[in-house]
Amino acid sequence: MVICQPTKDVSFGVRKTYITYRLYFLRLHDSIQEENFHYLVFDLVTGGELFEDIVAREFYSEADASHCIQQILESVNHCHQNGVVHRDLKPENLLLASKAKGAAVKLADFGLAIEVQGEQQAWFGFAGTPGYLSPEVLKKEPYGKPVDIWACGVILYILLVGYPPFWDEDQHRLYAQIKAGAYDYPSPEWDTVTPEAKNLINQMLTVNPGKRITAADALKHPWICQRERVASVVHRQETVDCLKKFNARRKLKGAILTTMLATRNFSSRSIIVKKGDGSQVKESTDSSTTLEDDDIKEDKKGGVDRSSTVIAKEPEGPGTPPQSPKVVPTTSGSPSGSVTTSTNAVPKATAINFGQALLQNVQARRQEIIKMTEQLIEAINTGDFEAYTKICDPHLTAFEPEAMGNLVEGMDFHKFYFDNVLGKNCKAVNTTILNPHVHLLGEDAACIAYVRLTQYMDKHGQAHTHQSEESRVWHKRDNKWQNVHFHRSGGDGGAAFGFSSHK
Repeated sequence: MVICQPTKDVSFGVRKTYITYRLYFLRLHDSIQEENFHYLVFDLVTGGELFEDIVAREFYSEADASHCIQQILESVNHCHQNGVVHRDLKPENLLLASKAKGAAVKLADFGLAIEVQGEQQAWFGFAGTPGYLSPEVLKKEPYGKPVDIWACGVILYILLVGYPPFWDEDQHRLYAQIKAGAYDYPSPEWDTVTPEAKNLINQMLTVNPGKRITAADALKHPWICQRERVASVVHRQETVDCLKKFNARRKLKGAILTTMLATRNFSSRSIIVKKGDGSQVKESTDSSTTLEDDDIKEDKKGGVDRSSTVIAKEPEGPGTPPQSPKVVPTTSGSPSGSVTTSTNAVPKATAINFGQALLQNVQARRQEIIKMTEQLIEAINTGDFEAYTKICDPHLTAFEPEAMGNLVEGMDFHKFYFDNVLGKNCKAVNTTILNPHVHLLGEDAACIAYVRLTQYMDKHGQAHTHQSEESRVWHKRDNKWQNVHFHRSGGDGGAAFGFSSHK
């Protein structure tokens, strides 16, 4: 569960979630708002980082690496099909659903993701993690979906030998390597890697983004789709050993950065620093903090941290008012202590407001459940059994009477009330739903709890009000919601439809 302060942009928390409910993405199940906090409920992911799991395995082969990158590519391909570019693919954002053997790899942290139209190429700002940045981003050229494939190529290289294709403590030299596509396959560790694996890496790490392989085509590569025949199944102990060192190094740097930022934030808590151009930089106490341009330059002098996320934008043109840097969140739970560095925000026209979109989706689904419940109760009030059967599952279950707890199933039990009670005095019935609360249970299920007030006139013409507390479980089949179970408590323990006078 992620907790967001409501005084800040709630989308900061939501943007750390995932854009779809598919197998390789975490889902946002619910959002609960209270006076001081906003709670976001996600899938429970207990497996930790993929790279940490690999070093703990007793056996790890080239075929295992093929399976890992396949899952990553399937996630990326789904993003690209929906016009989304992740922009920050790296080991810290590859999580396992559970600790079970063969658990699914889940893609995390869409905080830097952008929306593109088709194969659009444009300059969306300097964003990503140094060791995984593509040449076109470093050259400040228009870019798009291929930047994710480049990062996948870097990840695949690491999966096979335990160290990255581009590495230098000096950031300028590192960037020069990347822009030139200067990597190789040194002996002896690469001697045991199949040519097909190297071929896929070469197609991913192609400097020209127009010639770089797409996620869809990469999934069709023989090393991926025919791994049983192509990929080696020999245990790669040297890879595991190198990967242990790689993990330790990036986590150490992450811990150092986190400590430095914590100290810095503590000493300058909530201070507004005036820059020379009159703009302001607000120093946050979050683990993801905005640094000034000068701070970034100082960081560059001290070397480069490959696990730190960087967002930057070209200086504003003449006459354009300066803009203050903005805090952009990273995954707060990341063991690496990844830090987001920003000299400006990503343009609003190109950045996806995942928080707003997801919250709107959640609210829309909740309203849909409330509306369906109202329609169901209206069918009861008017004695419309045909409408009632369309809204309810044929195997609808309920406890009747409530106090006895007898579970009844099917529509015949309820038809009795429609035939003999409902409709006799339907014009004199009015129902109000109070305090409806909807729990979304994934994409195709939900539960609603509410207080139901029923006003009616008895046979003597006297007005009565009946109250009951009800809950209903809804399930979506063929894109249509159906009530599959309901439960009632309170009231006088009488009728199954909430007002005893109809008996």
